[in-house]
Amino acid sequence: MRGLAQAFDRGARRYDLLVSLNPGYHDHLDSAAAELLRRVGPRPAGLRLLDLACGSGASTRALLRASRNGPTVLGVDLSEGMLEQARAKRWPDGVRFLRGRCGALDVEGLGPGSWHGVFASYLFRNVPADGRDGALREAHELLAPGGWLVTQEYSVAGDRRAAATWDAVSWGVIVPLGVAIDRNPGLYRYLWRSVRDFDSTTAFMDRLAGAGFVDVACRTVPGWQRGILHTFVARKADES
Repeated sequence: MRGLAQAFDRGARRYDLLVSLNPGYHDHLDSAAAELLRRVGPRPAGLRLLDLACGSGASTRALLRASRNGPTVLGVDLSEGMLEQARAKRWPDGVRFLRGRCGALDVEGLGPGSWHGVFASYLFRNVPADGRDGALREAHELLAPGGWLVTQEYSVAGDRRAAATWDAVSWGVIVPLGVAIDRNPGLYRYLWRSVRDFDSTTAFMDRLAGAGFVDVACRTVPGWQRGILHTFVARKADES
């Protein structure tokens, strides 16, 4: 889809409303964020988390809910409209937002090897397939040794039941809601297609390993999104 950032800009004001109508959306974010915090563990010098594709800040809020001590969290998104919505909310000290394109981030400016955890919700299927490996290598470079990437993503490739369910929900619910509430049907048609075109879970795990990650694993979620929505975890190896 051309002008993806512009499409998200256009839908930013109503995006929180639309995702709130998705049963389990925030629960699944909380579960994935808790998984990242559990794996990263406490850091005496202060926890540093990078929230890629932070959107309007729902994933950032999930990271804060999962953390007992106030971490440093940097939310990054390509859509200025989404970032505008995120910045308009109240945040504790240590949370800030930055515009950037994943796969073309200023790694030196962000600090290679300085982030204990990277959270990426619904990001990598929005990265063109020929840039996906580079975006994963970028996340790997930003992580500190022993740090973790947790990414939540829709994937139905190779699963006919999951693909059929996704098609039915998309065309029966998601796209009509996008038309009725947001009047932005192109964005929601794109979201349907982006899931259909994304890697299978096995192929994406292979990408993670190819980017240098170890301890790569994947689990799906309960409910109607079982087999559709998946949480991937991967670790940057400790320095030898």
